[in-house]
Amino acid sequence: MESSKFFFTAALSTIALSFTQFSLADHHGAATAKTLTQWAEGEHRSESNRDRNKSRNPVDTLEFFGLAADMTVIEILPSRGWYTEIMAPYLRDHGKYYAAHFSPNASASYMPPNLRNFEEKITADPDLYGKITVRHLNPPNEVTIAPPESADMALTFRNVHNWIMAGQEHEYFATFYKALKPGGVLGVVEHRAKPDAGMDVMRTSGYVTEAYVKEVAAAAGFVFAGNSELNANSKDPTVHPEGVWTLPPNYRMGNVDRGKYMAIGESDRMTLKFVKPL
Repeated sequence: MESSKFFFTAALSTIALSFTQFSLADHHGAATAKTLTQWAEGEHRSESNRDRNKSRNPVDTLEFFGLAADMTVIEILPSRGWYTEIMAPYLRDHGKYYAAHFSPNASASYMPPNLRNFEEKITADPDLYGKITVRHLNPPNEVTIAPPESADMALTFRNVHNWIMAGQEHEYFATFYKALKPGGVLGVVEHRAKPDAGMDVMRTSGYVTEAYVKEVAAAAGFVFAGNSELNANSKDPTVHPEGVWTLPPNYRMGNVDRGKYMAIGESDRMTLKFVKPL
């Protein structure tokens, strides 16, 4: 009996080892097994993009929002695709990634070229990005960023101030609400103004108060579900000659006081989670 048990156990071990070796040899399976951390630190990302992980905390941020590999996720205005490099391959095999990007019909001159650059980026690496669905977001004309009530999560990173400047913040949040399933999550990361900052500050500085983001989200129907301080920066006084763009990585002041702004680092940011009610 002991001899039979030994051979049975050995056979199971051999099968398990063979299966493991097969899985690791299969590129598709190995990619699927990668964690958010592995994608964030992956060699497919430039060194400068990986360096910004220290100030943007992408893994902790995505985990706070509750990202899972089998979700349908919309990234709102991904620009050059900094977060796309992490999320799209992570979601590729079991989930769905929508990029709600600028429209080729947008009036702002920088928007169509930004879209083209993004499309060139994802086309150049179909193994990582070939399953991305690009939708155009240009309220009030183009607002179907996913089928209605189809997405588990919509995420926006440092965009709300632009919508305030355009006077369209309510239109954007209403668009997210329509695309999300009941129970779906809206995650917001944004440059954080001091609590007493007025609309004049928010329309010009790039900083927004937490209270106003919550107000706009509530007006769209969302329920506040929590916040995190993982993207906070207590060294940022939030008042700068050229607004938030004074700080890295923009350095709009050039070499003027560059050391001072380098020491501050990137902006103080809120990280807020909202839910569409069931």
